[in-house]
Amino acid sequence: MFGRKPSTQKRIDSLIGAGTVVRGDIVFDGGLRIDGQVAGNVTATEGKPATLVVSEQARIDGKVEVSHVVINGQVHGPVTAADYLELQPKARVVGDVAYKTLEMHVGAVVQGRLDPGSAEPGSAAVVELKRSGK
Repeated sequence: MFGRKPSTQKRIDSLIGAGTVVRGDIVFDGGLRIDGQVAGNVTATEGKPATLVVSEQARIDGKVEVSHVVINGQVHGPVTAADYLELQPKARVVGDVAYKTLEMHVGAVVQGRLDPGSAEPGSAAVVELKRSGK
């Protein structure tokens, strides 16, 4: 659990460069790095390993569904990471986040629900925490 990251697709096959704006959904497998903007959903081909890297200057306005996700930019929409999600210091997520394994750095911000284990946003039960009388 500590000090060991899950094995994933490490190679980046595609790049959406800084200054590029994509309007529409993206479906991919392998590795994708986004440095520009995407106005649409970003999903991995079902059943294939995939890694998405959202760089510091990147922005996605739409749903993200990928097995391995690294975010250091902005995502406005729900994020589902079936295996592993890393939120780096400049990550800003506005939407529910579902994950199996989460690594969240100091400075990362999520405005939405964190849903561990199920990897489906909105499916977690709400549990009330009680304070001890001490």
